[in-house]
Amino acid sequence: MARNIAAEYRRGGMGDFFRLAAGDLETARRETRPDVDRAALAAALRAYHRDLGTLDRAAEAALERLAHPGSRVVVTGQQAGALTGPAYSVHKGAGAALLARSLDTEDAPVVAVYWVASQDHDAEEVASTTLLDFSETLRRLTLDVPAGVPVGRVPWRAEWTAQVHALLDAFDAPAEHVASVRARFEKAVAAGGSYADVFARLIHGLLGAAGLLVLDPMHPALAQLMAPALARELADPLASSARIEDAAERLLAQGFTPQLRRPAGATNLFVEEEDGQRRLLRLEGRTFRSETRAYTQEDLTALLDADPTRLTPAAGLRPAVQDALLPTLAFVVGPGEIAYGAQLREVYALHGLQQPLLWPRLSVTWLEPNVTRLLARLGASAAEVQADPAGVLGRALARERGAAALSAARLDTLTRELDALTGEIAALDPTLVGAAERTRSRTVGRVAHLQNLAAAALARAENDRSGQLTRLQKHLLPNGVPQEREMNFLTYLLKHGDTPLRLLLALEPDWSGSVEIP
Repeated sequence: MARNIAAEYRRGGMGDFFRLAAGDLETARRETRPDVDRAALAAALRAYHRDLGTLDRAAEAALERLAHPGSRVVVTGQQAGALTGPAYSVHKGAGAALLARSLDTEDAPVVAVYWVASQDHDAEEVASTTLLDFSETLRRLTLDVPAGVPVGRVPWRAEWTAQVHALLDAFDAPAEHVASVRARFEKAVAAGGSYADVFARLIHGLLGAAGLLVLDPMHPALAQLMAPALARELADPLASSARIEDAAERLLAQGFTPQLRRPAGATNLFVEEEDGQRRLLRLEGRTFRSETRAYTQEDLTALLDADPTRLTPAAGLRPAVQDALLPTLAFVVGPGEIAYGAQLREVYALHGLQQPLLWPRLSVTWLEPNVTRLLARLGASAAEVQADPAGVLGRALARERGAAALSAARLDTLTRELDALTGEIAALDPTLVGAAERTRSRTVGRVAHLQNLAAAALARAENDRSGQLTRLQKHLLPNGVPQEREMNFLTYLLKHGDTPLRLLLALEPDWSGSVEIP
């Protein structure tokens, strides 16, 4: 089995691949970024927030701190999902705001920034979201987002507004909470704009008061500031790919599976073409090619000069472009982004930058009162249920019924007895050691498997009677996916008002675990 990059990094390893160790805030705080024109950055962000309609008092205060010559940024980001997408999209922003708040001082302000991935063109990943109402109905919202087009170019449609209203009309939750979420949504769509704009306004509405600034890299003022980094990449377009591949080979040699691969000729640049589609550029000799046409370097340079929003970075380049723009102190990321980061330290060096500290994102599993009660009855945590829902329920039922055959203690007793028997046989005839150990291992494994089958059978029978297993899975594993990667955060605001948001913003920035909603 391949080693887990994110897990190794969180444990303090991966020093061959990351510039700073996980949690090394002290080193990150001591570093400075005099190369960033903070006044120009704050002005561009002010123009973006003004155009977005979110230039409120909180945004102005954050922009003023950002313009300070010693300011730093805690940045995070995510694709622009439907109605904010999975809950971790909001959790990441909250974590960035909490970390920035903990580091902020008058002499060295630290500002939280949420990078809205408006350049992303993967419609399938952003078009749907899941919510769960009080009637235990999983409601799936799917919007017809066009494939291949950057979501920052996709105009928000009236029919999507109607779909959201229909979902809210059908959602079983207190009327005052539904009205509050509806008002948030109406404010986000009232000014029109793109699919990404609606996402950005929703994130701002939730987290702007906590000091978070949203940032859309496709806004012309911000894209202009990023153009020099893209021009550097265009001047030597295979260098970053070569460094990513070098890191991939080193990861493989150490037993890891690299997240990024760059085949021969693949660059880390996309071009948005005349038909609106965003396509990867490959280099053949001195000619750049997309799936549909060829470009010279001069063509792409002219395109970048004319409209810098049309030349955009791939995943292997995006963090470096982001941190060329921002005076980044820490980058709040999920496990997949940590795996990307293991291959990007030398890409930063190509752009005269140092890779910033990667901070594992805040992670929350929300426990509503009925789930809290059920977990207490089962004597299990949310994480245990997510790992083995049928097993947890089945073993709890076995304990209630006194069925010791399914207990871990009974299996431990059997294991100890077989260990002793194996040792006695080995003492009588050392040639039988291997056979005895294999028999012990197979026997213990087979009995454990039978215990699991029996526990699952008990769980199915109980679920047929009471629906407990189905209820647990809907809350903790909706559609078979861990809660925060599938369930929309607005689920909890619809059912419990703003309490979950207040609870979220009261956590520590490195929180990972369950939070009970009273």
